[in-house]
Amino acid sequence: MAGTDKTQNQVLGPAPLVVLAHPQLGENIGTAARAMANFGLHELRLVAPRDGWPNEKALTASSGAHWIVEGAKVFGDLPAALVDMNYVYATTARPRDMIKEVITPEQAGDDMRVRVARGEKVALLFGRERWGLSNEEVSLADVIVTAPVNPAFASINIAQAVLLMGYEWFKEHAVSLGQQTPELAALDGPGLQTPDTRLATKEELYGFFDHLERELDDAGFFKTEKKRPTMRLNLRNMFVRAELTEQEIRSLRGMVSSLTRTHLRSKGPKQ
Repeated sequence: MAGTDKTQNQVLGPAPLVVLAHPQLGENIGTAARAMANFGLHELRLVAPRDGWPNEKALTASSGAHWIVEGAKVFGDLPAALVDMNYVYATTARPRDMIKEVITPEQAGDDMRVRVARGEKVALLFGRERWGLSNEEVSLADVIVTAPVNPAFASINIAQAVLLMGYEWFKEHAVSLGQQTPELAALDGPGLQTPDTRLATKEELYGFFDHLERELDDAGFFKTEKKRPTMRLNLRNMFVRAELTEQEIRSLRGMVSSLTRTHLRSKGPKQ
């Protein structure tokens, strides 16, 4: 499937585990497992899944994250699923009539990394598809996590919620962006990607300026000597802002040369 490299080892280091309280559809469990796999979460616990377990639809919907679905543990109630945890994050969009700290997913990600690094077992708790977690279930958690969403449409499905929390957990652990392919390594960071080339040297850039301005001069581009200096500066600044690569400089010079040859041919031989 797109974006999946089955030759790569799975990231199975210490990580928060995911607890789904009373999930309803097997498909939602499977897509949640897929979201977990995207961001290095690999331990799944299910509390009384409505349609029973194992569930073939969950396996199909996991889109390759089968090891998470197959390794999921099932519990009859939420306290049993959380009994060995040191810290629990309850995800919910609704305000609760209780005194409990509320943090954002980003703050939760920072906190999880600290806790896991010092050996604590932490869990991300998600509720039912239709109405989330009950107040009693939230009371078993240490903190509430609420995302900054549109208050008029705040509901997030299970897979989306797991994806959001997984991203905030994993983003500081990631050593690259995206997927590695047989042809190219995964991207090492954001920004302009320049495979098989490099940023142009000033010598190459200035050579292009000389070439371009010479041909423009021959073509009559600079209409008056009065405007010529300003036009040259504007052209140079435009190309400097582009941060051209060596390959792009060669391509631009090739285009200028091609246009020049075409122009000369159109003029025909001198009489």
